[in-house]
Amino acid sequence: MESYTEKILITGALGQIGTELTNKLVEIHGAENVVASGLDRWDKNLTSAGFYERMDVTNTQLVRQVIKDYEITTVYHLASLLSGTSEKQPLFAWKLNIEPLLQFCEMAKEGLLKKIFWPSSIAVFGTGIPKENVGQEVVLNPTTVYGISKMAGEKWCEYYHNKFGVDVRSIRYPGLISWKTPAGGGTTDYAVEIFYEAVEQGKYTSFISENTGMPMLYMNDAIKATLDLMNAPKENLTVHTAYNLGGMSFTPKELAEEIKKEMPDFTIDYQPDFRQQIADSWPASIDDSVAKKDWGLSYDYGISEMTKDMLENLKVKLAKN
Repeated sequence: MESYTEKILITGALGQIGTELTNKLVEIHGAENVVASGLDRWDKNLTSAGFYERMDVTNTQLVRQVIKDYEITTVYHLASLLSGTSEKQPLFAWKLNIEPLLQFCEMAKEGLLKKIFWPSSIAVFGTGIPKENVGQEVVLNPTTVYGISKMAGEKWCEYYHNKFGVDVRSIRYPGLISWKTPAGGGTTDYAVEIFYEAVEQGKYTSFISENTGMPMLYMNDAIKATLDLMNAPKENLTVHTAYNLGGMSFTPKELAEEIKKEMPDFTIDYQPDFRQQIADSWPASIDDSVAKKDWGLSYDYGISEMTKDMLENLKVKLAKN
């Protein structure tokens, strides 16, 4: 393998994944080799990265300049509009979720970048496919703006890899659960909100109905999987769209039962909203055997380990606020 100092740019570095991925990359590569970017003004408490660039990722000229100025080799391109929010702004969602990805692929094609990570989502699956144990190679039929943009992005990644040898890697993230950063407009956000409300109010009203199963992943496992994929030898990878990631599957009712084991007085009720229709179009469980075979995907957290960890950390965090 060629040896070079990895210089990393993270877009969407202040989001749910970005915040924690940035911390991990700083831990591994040193703050001086990590550049975070987002739309917020600079604030010394914003990020652990050594550098912060306030930028709109759709401003290609500015993005190119940042990549040249810092001699970036690897981009983790996380900036996007999530599922719930995308339905309200479809044209903007398409622009934000697709155009910057194509520009990064162009830069890699030109030799400006060596590697790109871009997240896909279980939103690509859509309707008409089996709900359980959805395989890597199923026909994609997304019904949401977010899912359509992610499916298109996957095909662009594959195209740039096959046609120009661009090293762009992707994961179909399930719902992500984290205590560090509040969720940001996704359909699986109930599984984050429920923990905050349990600690603060002792009760929760779910916008997803009680028996709707969806695949979920604890953030620690999501970050681990992302870095394992990015560190895998290129020749081991057989999927150039996006790898399935299954994590764990559960319903709001099952999650509430786990919380009750730790907090017996916790109560839940259900008032499904527009996100229920999105959830109904998603699979209930995922087959991720290809990722396990190609790059050794593994998980450290099941529903009970995650519930304990979430509640312990949130009790400390919310007591400080």
